Amino acid sequence: MASSTFSPATASQLCSSKSGMFAPSTALAKPAKVNVAMGKERVGAMRVKCQATSIPADDRVPDMGKRQLMNLLLLGAISLPTGFMLVPYAAFFVPPGGGGGAGGTIAKDALGNDVIAAEWLKKHGPGDRTLTQGLKGDPTYLVVENDRTLATYGINAVCTHLGCVVPWNAAENKFICPCHGSQYNNQGKVVRGPAPLSLALAHCDVDDGKVIFVPWTETDFRTGDAPWWA
Repeated sequence: MASSTFSPATASQLCSSKSGMFAPSTALAKPAKVNVAMGKERVGAMRVKCQATSIPADDRVPDMGKRQLMNLLLLGAISLPTGFMLVPYAAFFVPPGGGGGAGGTIAKDALGNDVIAAEWLKKHGPGDRTLTQGLKGDPTYLVVENDRTLATYGINAVCTHLGCVVPWNAAENKFICPCHGSQYNNQGKVVRGPAPLSLALAHCDVDDGKVIFVPWTETDFRTGDAPWWA
């Protein structure tokens, strides 16, 4: 087998020459005799090595445009399901209502059905005071007058002392709070403490047969004072 004479830097010189980095000073280094079997496999390995070392590192890094696109796709994939989960969560804190004009709310019965004025009067006699769902979801008394018509006002059942729901006591003809003994007359005016204020009012109207509660912003007819709840 023939022997060939190569410099130890022969392989690196070959690679460097392909990438424009050939150094003549290196080629003049003192030669040394080595026996090399230059088969096809050895030559092929050297070519692969040269090609690998000649590829710039920057070519293997994704450009900024692709990276920004991937970031936007990732952000969109996260935002959509998050938004769908947040919408019902936020809606939980929105007070129930709707249906009435001018900021009004359709009254709801104990089963959550709209209160129909004619049907209500068939089941509730004169002097009746029964709880319904009113403005902002507050419990509100619907009042039936002695002439079997609906009163033009509803009475908020939340006690002005510490927020208990005040029941109607038909025998006493009063609203009497079971928590601390506060008392209100049949129109919700405070007559005994510790509650400092009368029960809040709401306008009671009938629209298309349905009972509508509307915010009361006028003078409190029971006391002659401005409405503390407005």
